[in-house]
Amino acid sequence: MKVIKAKDYEDLSRKAANIISAQVIIKPDSVLGLATGSTPLGIYRQLIEWYKKGDIDFSDVTTINLDEYRGLSPGNDQSYHYFMQENFFRYVNVPKDRIHIPDGEDPDSDRACRDYDVIIKKAGGIDLQLLGIGRDGHIGFNEPGAAFGLETHCVDLAESTMAANARFFGDKDKVPRQAYTMGIKSIMQAKKVLMVASGREKAEIIRDAILGPVTPQVPASILQMHPDFTLVIEREAASLI
Repeated sequence: MKVIKAKDYEDLSRKAANIISAQVIIKPDSVLGLATGSTPLGIYRQLIEWYKKGDIDFSDVTTINLDEYRGLSPGNDQSYHYFMQENFFRYVNVPKDRIHIPDGEDPDSDRACRDYDVIIKKAGGIDLQLLGIGRDGHIGFNEPGAAFGLETHCVDLAESTMAANARFFGDKDKVPRQAYTMGIKSIMQAKKVLMVASGREKAEIIRDAILGPVTPQVPASILQMHPDFTLVIEREAASLI
């Protein structure tokens, strides 16, 4: 495990973007596992800036996102398809046919998850997986108690997760109750894992995840076992480690 401390969110974003940029420069046809949420936004802004300057080229890159709400169409402004398009893909040159996000509109959860696992395998696996962390230690939508051996699967969202996401939907009752997500096994099979964390509210779970026991009750704790795991963390989130 490698821990990189950043002085603030902007510094965190630059440091994490540097790691992703280096991955693409060294291996132009990299398979990048991408994440949504507020913390990665600064990373995407930095990568877009470097792309516009000609410092990085995504034309041979394949992207595979962590998750998607079940039941939302790609055009829904709360879908992760929409998030990624508006915050990253529309500004860079990742080929459209190499952008992969779970099909939230597929009502057959077994098929949707099986098809996504096939996509990951056909891509040759993920070279670098970007992650955030939830206040309860979830990664992707793998909630506390999730089995470490799962690949892509349909998950019932925890009440705390729905409450945390209610601000985006305007009402907790409008938050989808299920999502398709890469499983812990899928994440652990990535060659490199990069986690970012920001804010004092993440300090306790970061302490538990990287210093506590490895347990399904703190899904992110399994990353202690990954052979190439980097945590980029700003000072408030790092205050208890």
